[in-house]
Amino acid sequence: MSTTINKIGVIGAGAWGTALAKHLAENGLEIRLWAYEQDVVNSINTSHENSVFLKDVRLPPSLTATSSLAEAVLGRDGILFAVPSHITRSVLRQLTPCFSTPVPLVCATKGIEEQTAKLMTQVLEDELPPFMHRSLMVLSGPSFASEFSAGKPTAVCLAGHDEELVRRFQRAMMTSVFRVYADTDIIGVQLGGALKNVMALAAGVIDGLDLGLNARAALITRGLAEIIRLGAAMGADPRTFYGLSGVGDLILTCTGALSRNHAVGVRLGKGEPLESIMSGMQAVAEGIRTSRAALTLARRHHIDMPITQEINAVLYDAKSCQSAVRDLMERDAKSEKGWT
Repeated sequence: MSTTINKIGVIGAGAWGTALAKHLAENGLEIRLWAYEQDVVNSINTSHENSVFLKDVRLPPSLTATSSLAEAVLGRDGILFAVPSHITRSVLRQLTPCFSTPVPLVCATKGIEEQTAKLMTQVLEDELPPFMHRSLMVLSGPSFASEFSAGKPTAVCLAGHDEELVRRFQRAMMTSVFRVYADTDIIGVQLGGALKNVMALAAGVIDGLDLGLNARAALITRGLAEIIRLGAAMGADPRTFYGLSGVGDLILTCTGALSRNHAVGVRLGKGEPLESIMSGMQAVAEGIRTSRAALTLARRHHIDMPITQEINAVLYDAKSCQSAVRDLMERDAKSEKGWT
């Protein structure tokens, strides 16, 4: 395994993967970006723009794209993985034969696998050879791709078991507009990044129903309580959820005008059917799939997650948003201490 980081392969040319590839290339690293769509590859290589997923953002000419996974990872000092959670396993199965020696891999995918309720690192460990497991890391935090790609200040968290490896990638990624904090809590960082999308759907419903800022603040706070409860049950450090990958990303996604998950929630609150919303979406709103997996985890660990339960009922059981809000408000009285 190389001790220097000069060449990175980025797997996934959605908005976030492209923005990260752009940043790393501008930071002097040699970047090869894999895209499934040939038109995306052609757009990046000929026009230096991802005209499908990150329009009107100029990409450095040194950034090259490929539709070959083998080419994307050949001779790389590290891999940055940024594909949607629902296709992570299928992409990994194609990617795994490309590795014959250990290569550090940073997972920038936020989500939980719907069918198995596994975190992304657990899916990675299922599919990648064992010699890759120790060098897995996760990257998460409040980071809209459009703002990041425009050079606006962004701060995230990078977590991994190998602290020296994390520090090396931290140094390689940081610039005056991109601050990376190191951590070791892989579980907590992943849960914060995944579950905030579920809460953003619920916050959007609140806004779609025009229930006011008081209600949205309450929703975000109690949503954080649910995330902490589940995280603690799964072995995460509760302090992680007060950091960038927890409350930072939660606030951004529940309130930011660029949040896809919040926008879906708003449309649900206004009475639009989920099928109609999804049919017109090109980019993925991860919370739709993650909400079901989150409820599976809550039941598996015997954790009470009422907001998660109600958003699932709205998404999958045709429950009205008004009824979901009423049922949340009329639950039995609780004590706030201890996050009960």
